[in-house]
Amino acid sequence: MTHQILKARYQIKRPLGKRAGQCTLLALDQYTQNFVVVKLLTFSGDLTWETVKLFEREAKTLQNISHPAIPRYLDYFDIQTDQGKGFSLVQSYINAPSLEEHVKVGRRFNETDLKQIAKALLEIFIYLHNCYPPIIHRDIKPGNILLTNRSGSHVGQVYLIDFGAVQAAAVEQGTITVVGTYGYMPPEQFGGRAVPASDLYSLGATLIYLASGQHPADLPQKDLRICFENYVSLSPSFIDWLQWMTQPSLERRLESASHALQALENPQQQKCLSLVAKKPADSRVVLTKKRDCIEIFIPPKGFSLILIPTIGFAIIWNGFLVNWYYMALQNWSSGGWFGAFFALGHLGVGVWLILTILFNLLGETHLRIDHEQIALKYQMWSFKYQRHRPAPRTQIIKLERTQTSYKMGARGSTVKVEPQINIWAGTKKFQVGSNGLLSETELDWLAHELSDWLELPISR
Repeated sequence: MTHQILKARYQIKRPLGKRAGQCTLLALDQYTQNFVVVKLLTFSGDLTWETVKLFEREAKTLQNISHPAIPRYLDYFDIQTDQGKGFSLVQSYINAPSLEEHVKVGRRFNETDLKQIAKALLEIFIYLHNCYPPIIHRDIKPGNILLTNRSGSHVGQVYLIDFGAVQAAAVEQGTITVVGTYGYMPPEQFGGRAVPASDLYSLGATLIYLASGQHPADLPQKDLRICFENYVSLSPSFIDWLQWMTQPSLERRLESASHALQALENPQQQKCLSLVAKKPADSRVVLTKKRDCIEIFIPPKGFSLILIPTIGFAIIWNGFLVNWYYMALQNWSSGGWFGAFFALGHLGVGVWLILTILFNLLGETHLRIDHEQIALKYQMWSFKYQRHRPAPRTQIIKLERTQTSYKMGARGSTVKVEPQINIWAGTKKFQVGSNGLLSETELDWLAHELSDWLELPISR
């Protein structure tokens, strides 16, 4: 097909790759005089319906995303070739060799290089996995990652290509489609399942290949885990991180690109992050986490020793106010309006203390975040209360996990900061687990789950 012109615009220069029913070509766009990549799908005898579906999905995915490290969608049209009718996808051309080509010509990558590559790809993943629905590449490997030449101390610009295996749906419908490349695929993909953490596994396997110079499938394995430690020269913390990325079990693997990036940049926090990934065994909190929403239900806490000081203070305060209220009524009858209203105001504080105790004993908390809004409701029997009206999901800017602490004031007074989770949506603060409703481990667990779903780091 060399020198053939497609759509009276794209002049084919040379082939770039080929697989069943498809070929990838370098072409010159005669309108812009820029080189482009043309992917052709022809209806030949070895073409399957799954191949057509994936090809159309790649075109749709590229059309709906925009990232400087991902090829741009340019055109999509029907074609007629010597092999028959087909489709053509045109995307921008990136003039850079793949990681696989770098290794084949003898380039070696040190730990600093590997971390720079990892961070660049994790930032791409954060963008893709945060789309709605999340976009999962499913074929992360050295051949699909381009890298420009080194620039000073920087490893080079990283690009992610070939979205032919992309999954842009929460659940595959119909026949299970197993896609990916052996050695870089996590175990769940062999069963047709893919989640954001699947791309993390493939990235980990790719970095192991770059560090060892050996294909992951050629390295020893134990219980499906890649045993690469004796074949690389890396720091213990980076080896731990790669082990975490390539855990065969989804439950033990890093769950999101944002957590993976956080763990990579802060090795000291790796153990802390892993400890909060699971729900405490005795917790009665109910967490429902789906693709389109996350819900947290906190049941009534019941009586606990932490309430004794509050109960004692409420009894003394309200006893004092009853007496004061009685005298205020007498003053009121004789014209003492100021004393009456002063007592009524303080009585409101006593009522608030009583309601606080009752809520801790009998109240329920329900937080729901979906792709439209965040809502936090408190309920005791049939009485419902909202401190803030629901806020748009797009306004959520910060996830905060406060610790128990005491700060000295300017005059020696102390200010107590209660352990809780704060979700900031603009200037509104949605509080979860305050007033001792949740333990420190429950707060850590829920903060981790919210951070994963919202793709926000945890501020402390």
